[in-house]
Amino acid sequence: MKNRTVEQFLGFLILRICIGFVILALAIILFDIFKKGAGVISWEFLSAMPRKGMTEGGIFPAIVGTFFVTIITAILSIPLGMGCAIYLNEYANKGKITRLIRMSIRNLSGVPSIVYGLFGVVLFVQLMRLDTSILSAGLTLGLMTLPWTITASEEALKNVPQSYRDGALAVGATKWQAIRTNVLPYAIPGMLTGTILGLSRAAGETAPILFTGAAFYLPFLPKSLSDQFMALPYHLYIMATQHHAIEKVRPIAYGTALVLIVLIFCMNLFAILARYKLRKVKVE
Repeated sequence: MKNRTVEQFLGFLILRICIGFVILALAIILFDIFKKGAGVISWEFLSAMPRKGMTEGGIFPAIVGTFFVTIITAILSIPLGMGCAIYLNEYANKGKITRLIRMSIRNLSGVPSIVYGLFGVVLFVQLMRLDTSILSAGLTLGLMTLPWTITASEEALKNVPQSYRDGALAVGATKWQAIRTNVLPYAIPGMLTGTILGLSRAAGETAPILFTGAAFYLPFLPKSLSDQFMALPYHLYIMATQHHAIEKVRPIAYGTALVLIVLIFCMNLFAILARYKLRKVKVE
């Protein structure tokens, strides 16, 4: 008994040390970005157009481009991903084909984002002739987010007890009525949280939009979904590694990084608050 207590103490101590190292590293990174980027943030930086090869001006086109691409990603991935999860968990027969589909979806979740970018070039830019545009980039990010959305939604559906379905079917409800009234209200918080986390990941990706529509310097806003666009992650990548005056624009790069972090943080916070709100309504 004494040995088990010592082992448990050491085990928890090691876990706490590991957590401490992770939090410390994250805090150092965030502090460095905030310290070097906060001084750049201003209303002009957030609302002005870039000037002189992005050595002056703001990042408003990059913010707008990131917003539009994320919206297109959501339009593709949310209904398609949730619908696929409902079918796999509620309707699909339990067998080898279903297991193969699930395994394929989980494997697609681990495919490097650059592969999705190359696939998006072939499918959307070349075959579908959408050219390098907001639409091509958004659809590519939607495909990348789809496995994440399906997996998160299916796990949320699995957490709903089977008795909820059986109870509705026992009083004469159809299968879809049982799912709509007794399953989805309890699964939606988890489905929504996983989906928004997937979208926040997509909003910070660079590789998928690298070949499908992102441009570094466009001193104007896109007029349609078929135009090229600026995006915060690609803009940051170029500013930090490829710009002809890296030292001069380094403060702007830190400011862009801070804006991107705040954007992703807000999306994650919205997911947490939405889940809490939906759970509270469900309990009441």
